[in-house]
Amino acid sequence: MDKYRQVLKESNVTVSDDEVKAKVAEIREKASQYASPEVFNFLLGSIDLTTLNTTDSPESVTRFTGRVNEFDDQYPQYNHVAAICVYSNFAEVVRTNLDVTGVDVCVVAGGFPSGQTYTAVKIADAALAVEAGADEVDIVMNLGYFFDGDYEDLTDEIIEVKHTIKDARLKVILETGALATARNIRDASLLALYSEADFIKTSTGKIYQGTTLEAAYVMCLCIKEYFEKTGRRVGFKAAGGVRTAEEALCYYAVVKEILGDEWLTPDYFRLGASSLANSVLTALEKAEIKFF
Repeated sequence: MDKYRQVLKESNVTVSDDEVKAKVAEIREKASQYASPEVFNFLLGSIDLTTLNTTDSPESVTRFTGRVNEFDDQYPQYNHVAAICVYSNFAEVVRTNLDVTGVDVCVVAGGFPSGQTYTAVKIADAALAVEAGADEVDIVMNLGYFFDGDYEDLTDEIIEVKHTIKDARLKVILETGALATARNIRDASLLALYSEADFIKTSTGKIYQGTTLEAAYVMCLCIKEYFEKTGRRVGFKAAGGVRTAEEALCYYAVVKEILGDEWLTPDYFRLGASSLANSVLTALEKAEIKFF
C-alpha cells in the first residue's frame, strides 16, 4: 500500500453523506448568531474579488483593479478585499495598477477550469504568473488522475507546481461538484493537503456545481485532522456561487465551528466571488450598495 492510500485508510473524517447533511443543517441554524458589523467586515476582507470572463482584457482588468483602489479611498472604515483574482496572463496588469497595500494578486493557472493540460504547461503557467507579480496561484486538481486512482502522478504534479512557485501561496481547487460524494471530497482533500497545498478550495464555478456547505464541512474536517497530525496550518477557500452576505456567513460558521478562531483570518479563510462584495457592503451600510 502506498503512503497516500495509507493516509486515506487511516483518516477518521466521515464519509457518510447523511451525517454530513445533518451536521451542516445544525451549523446553518447557528449561522445567523454570528451576524455583526465586525463579522461582515471580516468577510469583506476575506474576499478574492474575481473576474474570470472570456471577454477580460488588459483594459477591463485595469478598470477592475481601479475599483479596488477607489474602494480603499471611499470606504476607509472597512477592510479592503484580500486579493484580486484573474487569469494568469493578467497578473502583470493587476500588479502594475494596484495601489492598495495588503491586497494580493491571485491568478488561476494550469489549464483552468478543467486542469487538463501538460504538467509542464501547468508549471510554466504558474511560474510565469509569479514572475509577473502573482502572490497566489489557484490550480485545479487533476481529477482524471483522481478517478483513475493514480494518486502518485496527481500529488507529484501539485508538488512540482508548489516547488516552482516557492513562497507564493498555492490553492488547490478540488472541483467538489464533480467529486460529488463525501468520500471523494475527503480523499481529494487529503491528497491535496499531503501535496503541500497552502489552501484547499472548493470549486471553479465554471463547469460543475459550485461550492456547498456540505463540501466545506468535509474539507474543514480534513484540514483539522491534517493539522492535528502534522502541525501545519492550511487554509480553506469557498468559491463558485457564494453571492450573498447570508451565504458567506454560513461558511464563516462552518470554519468557526470546526477549525476555530485561529482560521478566521484572510491567511487561512477566503471566499472567491465576483458579486459577494456588494452584498456584504449592503449588510454593513444597511442600504443597497453596488460599488463593484
